[in-house]
Amino acid sequence: MNPILIDFPQDFYTDRLFIRIALPGDGKVVYDAMNASRKDLKKWLEFALFEQSLEQVEQMVREAHIHFRKRIELRFHIFHKETGEFIGSTSLHHINWSVPTFEIGYWIDSRQSGNGYMLEAVEGLTFYAFYALQANRVEIQCDSKNVKSRAIPERLGYTLEGTLRNASVSIDRKELRDTCIYAKIRE
Repeated sequence: MNPILIDFPQDFYTDRLFIRIALPGDGKVVYDAMNASRKDLKKWLEFALFEQSLEQVEQMVREAHIHFRKRIELRFHIFHKETGEFIGSTSLHHINWSVPTFEIGYWIDSRQSGNGYMLEAVEGLTFYAFYALQANRVEIQCDSKNVKSRAIPERLGYTLEGTLRNASVSIDRKELRDTCIYAKIRE
């Protein structure tokens, strides 16, 4: 079946969070979060290396919206359920619909860090992948030196299936890095 014909929810809730598809108009909150978090994000994520205009971020959000509709990548924005504050972004990417398998990626507004929000969001997205999308495998890949990012799959019971040595280059292009691959499978 062509994935564009698959219907599934565009949003879901966890205890404290509302998680939904990236929508046109979200650019401002994403832009503000990216700028407030640049120092932390630029260690791990290439998009944070370069200052982007509000217009560029809005364009990126709209492209993510189109990718969701085309089932290329499923990007979600995370909001606090009570206050409506933007928390961060998470996505299902590197999708193989024939299995189906998904890889989860995520980043958080540094001002929201330390509250367990990303752990809660990734737990919710894992559940969503298995039950709404009928995933047989969900992966999280991260730099072995990114201790905060690694803590999430470890706390959620993902299995460390392996470490790919010298599999990537640091964002600053100064050293080779190892990539940890965590996974959960449908039991």
